Amino acid sequence: MQTNLVLRKAERKQAKIRMGIFGPSGSGKTYSALLAAKGIAGDWNKIAIIDTENGSADLYSHLGEFNVLTMEAGTEGYTPERYIEAIKAIEDAGIEVIIIDSISHEWEGKGGCLEINDKIAATQFKGNTWAAWSKTGPRHQKFLDAIVTSKCHVITCGRSKTDTIQTEDRKVKKVGMKEITREGFEYEVTLSFNLDRDGHYATATKDRTRLFIDKDPFVITEDTGKKIKEWSESGVPDFDGIKHEIMVTLIKIYGAEVNKWTKDQLVGAVKSQTQLDLVEKNFKEILDRLKVIQKEIADQGPKKPQDEPEAPEPQKETKTEPITQPAATAPAKEEIKAPVEPEETISANKLTLLRSLAKDKESLTEDRGILDYVSFFHEQSFEKLEDLPASLGNKIIKELMEKKSDYPDEDMPDGPVEAEVE
Repeated sequence: MQTNLVLRKAERKQAKIRMGIFGPSGSGKTYSALLAAKGIAGDWNKIAIIDTENGSADLYSHLGEFNVLTMEAGTEGYTPERYIEAIKAIEDAGIEVIIIDSISHEWEGKGGCLEINDKIAATQFKGNTWAAWSKTGPRHQKFLDAIVTSKCHVITCGRSKTDTIQTEDRKVKKVGMKEITREGFEYEVTLSFNLDRDGHYATATKDRTRLFIDKDPFVITEDTGKKIKEWSESGVPDFDGIKHEIMVTLIKIYGAEVNKWTKDQLVGAVKSQTQLDLVEKNFKEILDRLKVIQKEIADQGPKKPQDEPEAPEPQKETKTEPITQPAATAPAKEEIKAPVEPEETISANKLTLLRSLAKDKESLTEDRGILDYVSFFHEQSFEKLEDLPASLGNKIIKELMEKKSDYPDEDMPDGPVEAEVE
């Protein structure tokens, strides 16, 4: 049995930070998150906070002009889907750091997962709440996926269940005991802090950066965010993720018609917008410049390719007259072609394999991202992944199977090997 397992050297890539801050009421979660975000972003305008805490974010408006998306319970409640919608809206606005304050409402707030599960249990599973999690669990997981896969840095604040204890000097003190969210949330983040209510001191409970673990409690400041940013940018650039973001950002600038462009048009558009060649060493700077442009034109509507004179126009078929033509030569008869049968679409098994490979090799977790990949590298556009022709699906599967961790420092590849998957 042939396998496609490849042994490679460990390599830490640049990554967006996923940070959790938990603590009891009054421990300074919102304030600490804002200061850390400022250190990461370097600019208050590049920070947005999803506020479910009754406008608490606005109490810190004196810090700077950060952005606020207020989420009230309303009639829908704090459903996972509303959080996901808010995250996507902020991403589309070109924000660099998202603060979610707080994630606890998604779990135990009005319309949150616990309430959702009780309703599903009562209506579909005869009161069996354990069975109802088969419906509720995937919705919560999509919320976690939106955090983990976001193209922004994400800082999550969460409430802790509190208890009252008596200290050694016989003073009464409130302490945070357990985070109010689904157990195991720490697995999803890069680092997580618990805050002390009295001194606002942070203690790292998980830290993949190794910057804060096993250190004395400290107060989170802007400098904390700067250290985190430096760590996140110290790895090898994730060119695969950047390539996908370039394509997505171009679509936001020009509109959906980008999916139908040839590679030459894409290269020309990038050159026109950024004055940079579309080669790997320029990927990060290209993306940064495109994001600035995308933010500037967000309120003006999508551009059209013809608005950019340097972007090449689609090639048109032209008839070329022969240099000489003997007078006695009769005109060639038009060839009558038999109708072409539509090609069979990709099978369900191959589609499952394609999705798995796309997630593993290109970090593409949604069909839309895979369709963008097909458009970008194979210059073909489809509405659904299920419409992918079998031959093209095999070609992409083969390409992903043989894909290396990074491309060489040269033009983006024109396409995969031609061999099909048996």
